Amino acid sequence: MAEKNGGLNSKLRKYTFKAVKATLKGILFYLLYIVLWMMFLAPVATVLPGLQRMIETFVMVYVVLIIVSELTSGTIFQYFFDAVKSLFMIGYLIMALGGGTMSITMQNINLAIDLHVFLGIIMLLSLLGLAKAVLQAINFMSEKAEPPQPLPS
Repeated sequence: MAEKNGGLNSKLRKYTFKAVKATLKGILFYLLYIVLWMMFLAPVATVLPGLQRMIETFVMVYVVLIIVSELTSGTIFQYFFDAVKSLFMIGYLIMALGGGTMSITMQNINLAIDLHVFLGIIMLLSLLGLAKAVLQAINFMSEKAEPPQPLPS
């Protein structure tokens, strides 16, 4: 009975550590958002209506994906959620930036901003994250399939 209880305590300790680590990562990411919002994005939000709602939606979903990915660390689902994070980043930016061109009308002035280069760079970095997640998942599964063989003496 003591061995079962010791195993239970070790699993509980492991899951508690994962939960604390996931919560800390989520909080740090949200604090980074708050700092960036106060320093850089708050003045721009007065000009662009809906910017704050768009960014907060992105941050909320991304924080949830960070937490879930961390909670599933050590399993194949971790890499699945890392891939979902990368695909979410690509999809949300395409949707939010309107394909790369934004226009703002203030009084009699129409301002059009071309963000195709910015969008392309972010998409390439997200695709790099997607490739990393897929390769890590393949490596994880190959390590689980074949136990390491001892080296010949």
